[in-house]
Amino acid sequence: MSVRERKERERASRRRMIVSTARKLAEDHGWDAVTTRRLAERIEYSQPVLYSHFRSKKEIVGAVALEGFAELAIALRAAVPEGPAVRETVAAVARAYTDFAARNSALYDAMFSLDNGLPFAGEATPPPLREAFQALLDSLVDHAHPDEPGLYVDTFWAALHGLVILTRAGRLPADHASDRITLLVSRFVAR
Repeated sequence: MSVRERKERERASRRRMIVSTARKLAEDHGWDAVTTRRLAERIEYSQPVLYSHFRSKKEIVGAVALEGFAELAIALRAAVPEGPAVRETVAAVARAYTDFAARNSALYDAMFSLDNGLPFAGEATPPPLREAFQALLDSLVDHAHPDEPGLYVDTFWAALHGLVILTRAGRLPADHASDRITLLVSRFVAR
């Protein structure tokens, strides 16, 4: 292995360590606890080393969010049962989405609530975001109007997101979360 390859591998390893440390810190103490000083202490590198990988906390949040979108896409695809896309498929995907959000609150915040600098719904949208949206689209496309499947999925996603945020904030009782998913799916899926 060349010196250059070794340095690139070490740099990639440090970057992964920064992202995983930021994520762990946010999960344990919230995003306000994620500071460059605290991250530098935890990874045992100086702040300038941290800044050589990320120019700002926003970029760190974006890197964590990208991991989250990749994980969400996997969770959504894993929830799809074998067979045709029927109401049960959509319900399983909706539950996988809300379960993911409940299990990963700091990660979900990085993905959807914090300024992460990631472009949504455009040419520059990173692949993990596209893959997560595609996982939703694939489970709903058979139920959408052929001319506007994206709009249909956007609206379903917005409803799921609203349920997640309102439940987390205590505005909706958590003990009826499953009933809300059932109702939402029944309104979006005809069969």
